[in-house]
Amino acid sequence: MKGKILIIAAPSGCGKSTIINALLEGGDLNLGFAISATTRPPRQGESHGVNYYFMSEDEFRDHIGEGDFLEFEEVYPGRFYGTLRSEVERITGAGHNIILDLDVNGALSVKQLYGDEALAIFIAPPSLEELRRRLEFRGTETPEVIDVRVDRASYELSRAPEFDKCVVNDRLDTAIEQTHNIIQAFSEQ
Repeated sequence: MKGKILIIAAPSGCGKSTIINALLEGGDLNLGFAISATTRPPRQGESHGVNYYFMSEDEFRDHIGEGDFLEFEEVYPGRFYGTLRSEVERITGAGHNIILDLDVNGALSVKQLYGDEALAIFIAPPSLEELRRRLEFRGTETPEVIDVRVDRASYELSRAPEFDKCVVNDRLDTAIEQTHNIIQAFSEQ
């Protein structure tokens, strides 16, 4: 039996990666994680086919031209990230559900491609003020970067109604449980 396609998107700082990692570690949802492709160079300890599919810009553009990506984005000039169609087919074809960690635009593009075969979940902060507080607490970004992230989050929140489900991450354990239950119900359909 073919696996299901699960898409999770959220503004930066909403706990999306933490939720996805908890779901993968739980082990009961038959999840595989899509490895993204990128043109950025590997960081220390990263390897091709494990952390990312590392490509040159020319290779990435060739894949774009061939229609090999479900979604992609040029984050900075020459710095691409994307999800290969073959990655989704590899995992779902083996009978595993696949979880895609995407930005809002990529998530909605993939949802449009797959329709009812995919479930799109939006992870939201309790409020923009709380999101700002979380980003400031991290201590990893300048106030200017935080302003950009909060502005972007405002836009992303405006797209939340286009998703199948929305989970508000007010308490992490509750958000993990709600996301798990939504995925479990979809997987059993």
